[in-house]
Amino acid sequence: MTTALLPLPAPAARAATLAGAAAALAGTFLPWTWTSAFPGDLTVTGYPGGLQVLTLIAAVLTLLFALTGYGIPGLRTLTPGGTNSPVRLLALGTLGVTGYAMGAISYQLGGVVNLEPGAWVSGIGALVAVIASLALPYDVPLSADGPAPNGWQRFRNSLAAPSAPRAKALPAWAEIIIIAVAFGFALYVFTYGIDIPTEDSEQFIGFLITAGFGFTALTRAGLIGRLTALTGKHRNVTLTAALVAALCFPFTQDTAEYALIGVNILIFATVALGLNVVVGLAGLLDLGYVAFLGVGAYAAALVSGAPLSAIGVTFPFWAAVLTGAVVSLIFGVLIGAPTLRLRGDYLAIVTLGFGEIFRVTVNNLNGNSGPDLTNGSQGIPSIPDLNLLGIDFGLSHDVGPFTLSRPANYYLLMLVVTAVVVLVFRRSGDSRIGRAWVAIREDETAATAMGINAFRLKLLAFALGATLAGLAGTVQAHVNYTVTPEQYQFAGSVPPNSAFLLAAVILGGMGTLSGPFVGAALLYLIPAKLQFMQDYQLFLFGIALVLLMRFRPEGLIADRRKQLEFHENDEPDQPDVPTPRTSDDTDAGIAKAGA
Repeated sequence: MTTALLPLPAPAARAATLAGAAAALAGTFLPWTWTSAFPGDLTVTGYPGGLQVLTLIAAVLTLLFALTGYGIPGLRTLTPGGTNSPVRLLALGTLGVTGYAMGAISYQLGGVVNLEPGAWVSGIGALVAVIASLALPYDVPLSADGPAPNGWQRFRNSLAAPSAPRAKALPAWAEIIIIAVAFGFALYVFTYGIDIPTEDSEQFIGFLITAGFGFTALTRAGLIGRLTALTGKHRNVTLTAALVAALCFPFTQDTAEYALIGVNILIFATVALGLNVVVGLAGLLDLGYVAFLGVGAYAAALVSGAPLSAIGVTFPFWAAVLTGAVVSLIFGVLIGAPTLRLRGDYLAIVTLGFGEIFRVTVNNLNGNSGPDLTNGSQGIPSIPDLNLLGIDFGLSHDVGPFTLSRPANYYLLMLVVTAVVVLVFRRSGDSRIGRAWVAIREDETAATAMGINAFRLKLLAFALGATLAGLAGTVQAHVNYTVTPEQYQFAGSVPPNSAFLLAAVILGGMGTLSGPFVGAALLYLIPAKLQFMQDYQLFLFGIALVLLMRFRPEGLIADRRKQLEFHENDEPDQPDVPTPRTSDDTDAGIAKAGA
């Protein structure tokens, strides 16, 4: 049984991988095109820019992880899990972003003749690195039992890695520093992506390619697993670090455009976390959840003192928040009480109908088709900005050397709401009620037989999810200045809507705390940055869901229960085999033993 995809000695393969990555790195310091018409100005010698920077980052990571195979003491900590699969993934990422850049230049400028030598040096170097990395030994040996694997199975096995051994315990202060550094790095990566100009879609696509391969490589190397273990051990420290990192975000933005994207991501993510109570914990498929966001937004708009508000009252913000939350809670109980005796597809159809009924109803409360309450399709515009503690949220404010714009003000306010939602989700998920929700999700019949009042607990989950959505809706109404029925559809080109909210929970990982935040950030940020995809957004969205269900049905961030549930049949093919990580000679010895 072969132990590598290509017949090349491991030392030679590793040396060739290093040489290819070094060539790809060197090419970024040479011009890639002759004209500055391509975004990023790739014409400068000695100063990488735009997509060159992403190729440089991918090449440096490939070099760094490839060097771990030589047993260098300071680098061995980078690969507690697999040694060679991260190198393959990073080499593929380098080739992916470089090849994409070369293709984009050729397409936009009119042919490969527009490519300067630097692009060819990086492209050929990345290709050499990929081919050489395929000759490195497998981290997980192929099974000798059963039929011979085909080429695709061998390639997938070349990207697999065994479970990383348990890390040696570190002092508590060192583990806390690692968590803080990790969140600081995550903030830097997120800020880098969100700061890419909207018109520079080529660079953002390259950023997605680099980040995707990089994250997968770190996972295969075992670093993400060890970081997850640390965050589970220090949960309070992790939540504090996440809050501090999020708090720092608006201070990194000098334009209102990107801060506005940040506050909308936070609103989207908070609502998705509320839906995660219903779908992820209790297992109730709700396809009309965005209606509760709309209930909270309309309730806050009606008591905000807006000129076209039919009520004509002005509540302080704390009272408006309570109004939105309470009204959403009432609607959650009223809708859940007669419908939660249904299960599965029937419940999904009923909740989908509720979402559409809400949108049609607020559209008809215009004084003609019904009472004059919501101003019909025109909505409630001109919602005034908040004024809390003497701070006008509609104005920019200087905080030391930083200037906080209007969206940044609302971002900080939404961060407080998000912290409340996170606290509620965490406490309820860890409580006796949360464990009962999980039991109902796994098997409602068995849970009922054990004495759990399934209907009462499902109604509680429905009401709690509606309340959390209503909280976010009160802030959304003021951020957008207006609320209209079209903002709260089942599916549409702009999130949040019910389909995107459900997808954010599934993409990120059902039942987890951080999963909906990751899913919501991706699903909001990608359409906001790639505006040329607006006409094909739902089509591409469907393709992405199909691929996700095929290759990672448990979501990007999944708990142990989901991983075991979806990959229980994969366990025999992924034995926990100790993988040497010291030198190419040792790699070759294991390869010989596996053969």
